[in-house]
Amino acid sequence: MTVAAESKPILFFDGVCGLCNRFVDFVLKHDRHGQIVFAPLQGATAAASLPEDVVQKLDTVVFLDGNRWRIRSSAIVRIFWQLGGVWSILGTLLWLIPKPVRDLGYKTVARSRYRLFGQKETCRLPTPAERARFLD
Repeated sequence: MTVAAESKPILFFDGVCGLCNRFVDFVLKHDRHGQIVFAPLQGATAAASLPEDVVQKLDTVVFLDGNRWRIRSSAIVRIFWQLGGVWSILGTLLWLIPKPVRDLGYKTVARSRYRLFGQKETCRLPTPAERARFLD
């Protein structure tokens, strides 16, 4: 991990999950200032940065900002806030939903994500243009 990457928020995602990869594509498109970097939960950065039980489950997105990490719906809300603009409004609307209800919805989708959105055999490979935003 580079010094520049360490100072940026990191979105950890299941590198073989179709839904997770679509969310990464969404964030890449809407993070116009390139503030967020990405790392698969299956990679070395996740192993070095997150608790082992989070890395082994692979059932959640994790957002690490500074030394604070968030999972499930709280991670999604923080990512929307980080994107700014209309996405921060969506994040605020989601934040108003009680966390147990948000997380129940998140877990429901997470249980079916491979069946609904597919599963790849290997982690997502960034394009050459995206490479600087991806950690191992």
